[in-house]
Amino acid sequence: MEYISTRNKTIPISSSEAIIQGISKDGGLFVPINIPKIENIGALKEADYKELAFIIMSKFFTDFELSILKNCINNAYDNKFSEKEIVPLLKVGDVFFLELFHGPTLAFKDMALSILPHLLKEAIKINKIDREVVILTATSGDTGKAALEGFANVGGIKIIVFFPEDGVSKIQKKQMLTQEGSNTFVVGIDGNFDDAQNGVKGIFNDQNFVRFLDKNKYILSSANSINIGRLIPQIVYYFYGYLTLLREGKIEDNEKINIVVPTGNFGNILAAYYAKEMGLPINKLICASNENNVLTDFIKTGIYDKRRELILTSSPSMDILISSNLERLLFHISGGDSIFVKNKMDELVKDGYYKIDKSNLKDFYGSYSTEEGISSSINKVFAENNYIMDPHTAVAYNVYEKYKEETCDNTKTIIVSTASPFKFGTKVASSIGIDIKNKDEFNIIEALATKTDIEIPKAISNLKDKEVIHNNKCNKEDMKGLIEKFLEVGDIDD
Repeated sequence: MEYISTRNKTIPISSSEAIIQGISKDGGLFVPINIPKIENIGALKEADYKELAFIIMSKFFTDFELSILKNCINNAYDNKFSEKEIVPLLKVGDVFFLELFHGPTLAFKDMALSILPHLLKEAIKINKIDREVVILTATSGDTGKAALEGFANVGGIKIIVFFPEDGVSKIQKKQMLTQEGSNTFVVGIDGNFDDAQNGVKGIFNDQNFVRFLDKNKYILSSANSINIGRLIPQIVYYFYGYLTLLREGKIEDNEKINIVVPTGNFGNILAAYYAKEMGLPINKLICASNENNVLTDFIKTGIYDKRRELILTSSPSMDILISSNLERLLFHISGGDSIFVKNKMDELVKDGYYKIDKSNLKDFYGSYSTEEGISSSINKVFAENNYIMDPHTAVAYNVYEKYKEETCDNTKTIIVSTASPFKFGTKVASSIGIDIKNKDEFNIIEALATKTDIEIPKAISNLKDKEVIHNNKCNKEDMKGLIEKFLEVGDIDD
């Protein structure tokens, strides 16, 4: 399997090279030269999560020796996950929640960021890289902590995470600021996630800076979903969710299902699209947005327009106006037309919007939830089913309710549950009637645990008294200077 850039498909590279580079030198994202098919999916219904991960990843990461790939998977999906099945599937009312938050940082990002460090270390060996790798990542909340957790104290790798200072939850922020590891660096920027993401992309595309780092024995890579090593592992849980339904007799072999994904950067739902292209029987991919509904408008009209104010919501991991992974979808639905993709990305930068034929988006349904809708959904599901959702998952549930009302589609549906409700205690608690006045975040979480009769996860209960280690702040223009400081390489202009 070879990989090409969404903006220039003339220079194929291996999967290990794509994982190391993270983003193509032309600014594009790496995509597989073809999406492999899996025949007779039903025959895999008895496979456990690790076995299924190996079957799927071995089709994409073909320059990894099979024994090494298997070892990466075994090291990733071990007892750091609190549930034996890794991703439980729970029936709640008339839907199924695929819980992706039982990893070390209590968010779905753990599913891919538990294995990416192992893949990257092996990729470095395969390509005989004699440079130290610098992971450069922007986060809207959960990717940062999951990446820091995965790469902390990994030899030969440093990780630098930029997050919007006022654009993440208090729990998310403290998770990052208390991260241990001599190779970890965390920076709050004066701006929003798009500022952080654009800053990181700009650094990757600054060839003078890249050459400067190279002279100092450093090479840049990424842990964002722009890295193909992040995206491919996410395909696995969609197959696992489907096969769990099949194994438990909830669906017939080859019966189609709907999948609902709360998304901002479009990576999680793109992985579901890849699963569909690989042969997973998916009827509709339901794209759920919060009030930053740029993706909803795109799916309904074919117009992607970022010219709007970013709204800070209770689902901060989705507070995004520039959905990076959409570029990969454009490449696939255009038949691999890299010139078309480059032109659209140029239009987005120059004009702030672009337009495509919306008939190419027929696999998708898009809608969004307001803050009121999030609260009412959390309250409804708890009252009716004694099940508690985080705000991101509530966005997905609210949008699914709209989809069902509009279409009367009774296809069995999996809703992706992306984070523990305890990571967003204030919103969740207030939604189910807990008085949050004059309570700090940890008092609120304790009240939430009492009312729901759910034990606070250790990753959060131990957080209250942890020491803040990182106290770095900057504006988006100073990101490069901080990287130079962290790496102790002096000033590029000297």
